[in-house]
Amino acid sequence: MPKLKTKRAAAKRFHKTGTGKLKRMKAYKSHILTKKSTKRKRNLRQATITDSTNAKVMNRILPY
Repeated sequence: MPKLKTKRAAAKRFHKTGTGKLKRMKAYKSHILTKKSTKRKRNLRQATITDSTNAKVMNRILPY
């Protein structure tokens, strides 16, 4: 098998944890922030684990 190329767009957005799960930042934090509550914006700051339904596809995109 030849080496697999990593999709660079995905590599900039996702990071693998020690256990192999994918960590990502939450969406909806870039603009139109005046109508969003402080609590909502604060919760959007934290990273979260990618959903398991996407894990198979994401591991093919990010082989290393």
